[in-house]
Amino acid sequence: MSSVASLKQAGKVVCIGRNYADHITELNSARPKQPFFFLKPTSSLLLPGAGPVIQPKGVNLHYEVELALIMGKQVRDLSEEDEKGALDAIESYALSIDMTARNVQNEAKKKGLPWSIAKGFDTFLPVSNLIAKSAIPNPHSVELYLTVNNEARQADSTELMLFRIPRILSDISKVMTIEKGDIILTGTPKGVGQVVPGDVMRAGIKVNGKELEEAKIEVNVEESTSSYVYKET
Repeated sequence: MSSVASLKQAGKVVCIGRNYADHITELNSARPKQPFFFLKPTSSLLLPGAGPVIQPKGVNLHYEVELALIMGKQVRDLSEEDEKGALDAIESYALSIDMTARNVQNEAKKKGLPWSIAKGFDTFLPVSNLIAKSAIPNPHSVELYLTVNNEARQADSTELMLFRIPRILSDISKVMTIEKGDIILTGTPKGVGQVVPGDVMRAGIKVNGKELEEAKIEVNVEESTSSYVYKET
């Protein structure tokens, strides 16, 4: 298994949007007919212990906890029926928090603009240590949770995914080749919401009710000292 530091060398981070029905409802989004995905830059990765999530000025900052797949081989034009091929292509797992500038994303949705700014700031992808595949025998049956200042915000099972991993990897691989080392985020359940400087996010994974130590994330939120201030496009 690769080291968590090697995630910084990932060729791309592909994120599945709108993959849990209750999350679609809470954001008043349309339910997709097929997996819908976008990219985050690898520069947004925040490794364990590497510091806080930085809130840019002018940004309404939201968390989205997600199961991440760390790919172990090249995948191209995968059949959605090939469950074994899909799961065999995964080298390991990680927990991730897809930080989102929600006001920026909302503006982008209204105006038909890309989401790159909303999703792409430095520190906008905290990740856990790597999780061996043996620790997650069935990735469609684990509980993801996230708390803010020890208050529960997200807690749901991956069994609620609208599109399962074979379909996700199939659809991505028919558009762009998935390379070894790429990171795939599988979507967030309901309960997303705002954090502000001074907040502490903690997130984790439970398998059959038992917490995975290597999946734990604890990260503070701090305000940016940069001169950047988000303004409407």
